[in-house]
This record gives sequence, structure tokens and C-alpha cells, in this order.
Amino acid sequence: MNEHDMLEKEEIFSKVLRAGRRTYFFDVRSTKADDYYVTITESKKFTEEDGSFHFKKHKIYLYKEDFAAFTDILGEMTDFVLKQKGEEVISERHQKDFKKEYYSERSEEEPRNNFTDIDFDDI
Repeated sequence: MNEHDMLEKEEIFSKVLRAGRRTYFFDVRSTKADDYYVTITESKKFTEEDGSFHFKKHKIYLYKEDFAAFTDILGEMTDFVLKQKGEEVISERHQKDFKKEYYSERSEEEPRNNFTDIDFDDI
């Protein structure tokens, strides 16, 4: 392994954000010239049918010359979302007690069950 690979692997400062099946890694790393930059890595876990799993990772490299613009745009985007939709999470899928219900096309108020109700006396 050459010196560049070793520097790429060494984190100077790190933070982790776990968000459901996704994990975000924020790392400060060092360049060859001993300057710092930030990497943001999204790692998402996928489970296979056989029970095994793998991770897909996406990485962003953020250099000091882009910090101010990146911070401004990120702030603008998050402010926009919060002003438009508020801080409450709208998606039911993000709630811990989420249960997916299926609705009939005829009546959206009446849940459609995907099972047969069986009385133990019938067995």
C-alpha cells in the first residue's frame, strides 16, 4: 500500500449519523500537502433473499474552497423544506409503529384485509 492510500484511510476527525437502513459518515481527511478536506459517505444496507446482506456506499469529497457555498446551499435547501413542510416527518414509513394498510379503490376509509378470518371452532 503506498503513502497516498494510507493517507486516504486515516481519518483526522469523524462523526457518524445512523438513520434507519442508512448510515452517514462525516470524516475529515488529509491531502498529500497536509491540508484537510471532508468526505461524506452514505452507506445503505441491503438484505438478500438468502439472509445475507451487502452495503452500497456513495461518497462526496468536499474541499475547503467549496465549504462556504456548500454550507449556504445546504442551509437554503433545509430552510426551504422546513418552511414548506414543517419539522414533522410526514412519511408514515419513518414511524416506529408503521403498519402498511391496503385500501380498496371503492372506499378509502375501509381497510382491505389480506387474510381470512378463521374461528378456532372451525378447525
